Amino acid sequence: MVSWIVIGCIFFIVFVFIIVDVVVISKKPYNLVSLIGMATYIFTFFIFSKNPKKVQWRAVAWGLGLQFIFALFILRWDKGFAAFTWLGDRVAEFLLFTDAGSRFIFGNGFEEHFFAFKILPTVIFFSTMISILYYLGAMQVLIRNIAWVMQSVMGTTAGESLNAAANIFIGQTEAPLVIRPIISDMTKSELHAVMTGGFATIAGGVLASYIHFGVPANHLISASVMSAPAALAMAKLLYPECEKSKTTVSDLQTLQKSPERNVIEAASAGASASIKLVANMAANLIAFIALLEFMNTLLSWFGERAGVEGFTFQFICSYVLWPTAFIMGTERADCFKVARMIGIKTFFNEYLAYEDLGSLVKNKDLFNAHLHSSGNWTFSKDDIILFNSGQNDTHPGETVILDGGILSDRSIAIATYALCGFANIGSIGIQLGGLGAMAPHRKSDLASVAVRAMIAGNVACFMTACIAGLLYQGE
Repeated sequence: MVSWIVIGCIFFIVFVFIIVDVVVISKKPYNLVSLIGMATYIFTFFIFSKNPKKVQWRAVAWGLGLQFIFALFILRWDKGFAAFTWLGDRVAEFLLFTDAGSRFIFGNGFEEHFFAFKILPTVIFFSTMISILYYLGAMQVLIRNIAWVMQSVMGTTAGESLNAAANIFIGQTEAPLVIRPIISDMTKSELHAVMTGGFATIAGGVLASYIHFGVPANHLISASVMSAPAALAMAKLLYPECEKSKTTVSDLQTLQKSPERNVIEAASAGASASIKLVANMAANLIAFIALLEFMNTLLSWFGERAGVEGFTFQFICSYVLWPTAFIMGTERADCFKVARMIGIKTFFNEYLAYEDLGSLVKNKDLFNAHLHSSGNWTFSKDDIILFNSGQNDTHPGETVILDGGILSDRSIAIATYALCGFANIGSIGIQLGGLGAMAPHRKSDLASVAVRAMIAGNVACFMTACIAGLLYQGE
């Protein structure tokens, strides 16, 4: 009873702080839409919880609390925002060293084939650096300490905490390797949490590619960290623990040092390990872009006969998922575009969604530069047409069309957080294959929680986006 009173008092204080901060001090009442979104997701998950009476509210409350604290650090503290902006800029600069290798292999014109020769090589370079850090033992220390914090604060078990911490840095199939010895003995709730962690986060290697798309690096990095406690919170709300866990605190020491004998071997192993990831990224993009084009052609054919212009998969998602984008706090004018990206991410993959977002970010940069040169512009449906004045423009007299228009800075930030995860239909098969190979006799249990985990992973990303929308004040 006492613990419930304490939790209630804490929530009341936080609620009052948010109202005063958002409405009175910041004078941004629209930010409260994101608070409504958070409440909606929590209430919905509680209603559809596997066992509502067994929900571990400590894990849920502290999971959201850790998100909130981290968001305050980066979105409300000037020095915190500056630190992450600096970190994002340094990561972007660091990834530019990849160009030296790309230029040597593909020639000076490598950027003409942007994705194949510019983005994919960054994944190879990043994977190499992660492998070196594993060899040096730095990654193990970082993951172990983050896992200890989450377990101590949230009350989650050692195995699921360790997996969630690993998911911040490595992918949905690589992270479970750190807990491979104990996967077979995990409860169904723990398996659900492990899968949710994989769905709610992204790998460090692909983060590099999203930065090259033009997505803000500081928000990508913070989203990767914030989604880890969010994943545990949503997993424990949707599928509470009803069994006794067999994992113990000693399992936090299961992280082993890299088997490589020196830094050179570690670097080579990291580069070789990235080949499968790079090949999968390229193959999936070819397949899904082709599939999306086929679906859009088919839907457009039916749309033309029904008198509906522009009837595509993106068009359907923009309407069906509009409420999802809205309750996260997206600007109303941008909800259709963000909803479209959420649909692409959920039913295809996040690469396509971030590429879409990146194009709008670049459009925004071009639009701002055009305004500074006192150029004229106009709308044409979703597009923006820039009329260059010929005085200060780089290409005087040219007319530039910004396909798809632009997004506000607020909507860009919210979309960055909402899309930052592997939660899509294709990833269900990837996780079932990876985890099933580690624990063959648990395949049926994994399959039974997979869809729930994918939904929980998506909502964990949406909760992160809601917190970003609640505290966002502008760049």
